[in-house]
Amino acid sequence: MERLGIAMVLCLAALQAQPPQGPQPEAVKQGQALARQGKLAEALALYQQELEKTPDSLAVLNAAGVTLDLMGRTAEARKYFARAIEAAPSAQGKAAARRAMAMSYAFDGDCANTVKYEQMVMEHWVAEKNFYQQGEMANEAARVCIDAGDLKTAEQWYRKGTELGLQEPSIAPERVALWKFRLEHALGRLAARRGEKAEAEKHVAAAKALLEGSPEMAKQQAVFFPYLVGYVALYTGDAAGALVELAKANQNDAFVQCLLGMAYEKAGDKAKAREMYAKAGKVTAHNPPAAFAVPFARKKLAQ
Repeated sequence: MERLGIAMVLCLAALQAQPPQGPQPEAVKQGQALARQGKLAEALALYQQELEKTPDSLAVLNAAGVTLDLMGRTAEARKYFARAIEAAPSAQGKAAARRAMAMSYAFDGDCANTVKYEQMVMEHWVAEKNFYQQGEMANEAARVCIDAGDLKTAEQWYRKGTELGLQEPSIAPERVALWKFRLEHALGRLAARRGEKAEAEKHVAAAKALLEGSPEMAKQQAVFFPYLVGYVALYTGDAAGALVELAKANQNDAFVQCLLGMAYEKAGDKAKAREMYAKAGKVTAHNPPAAFAVPFARKKLAQ
């Protein structure tokens, strides 16, 4: 979710682990259509058949790995991403494959290995002198870590992401405001996870002030403010308030759906909770929101 907007935008511009750019093979297009229909096994079989003909296709290797992650077969998925890293002919291609590997570890809630591979991706952007993307990758790692419950590491990388992003040469005022907003958003969620309600509310207020002070930044980011408020409410014991605020957030985001499910559970509405988890479990993205939502929803629905 983060990456979908601030912290989600990183996730939050870095939302998905994308394969190298270029025309998608027909097999990948067909497989993705199958995945959207919930036919993951059929999509995987299609990719495996295609790899018999083109074993070094980065797009197909990535697609197979993503599908296996969505199926919960993460160890197998990483074999495909490793092949993609080895086969990639360019630094950019290897960075994309390593980012996919980082997300594969995210599906296991493995903060340490996600950080390890995100740092490798960051090295590519260091060589390119691209501070924005360095910050994006740091925040992406942080997002995985907070969702995995490693709050100390998450805070470390959120702060690092802001520090790197702000080093962008000739940075525009709205970009400065964006990085500050992302950090306040993250610190608010971290405080809520630690049970520090007053501290969380300070960061919520700071995030709101940044939105009000930067209309240009707010055009893209204001929609993510209810996610922050709802998150804080949920983790500080206000399920009713969380439901009100999360209803204003992106209803198509799998992480928001999980938060809504948790809030409904706390409010005693198990039927609505399962409805939210069922929606979240159908996501076919390969990004931090999906990496949390798919295994979390699967466990909830199995209870």
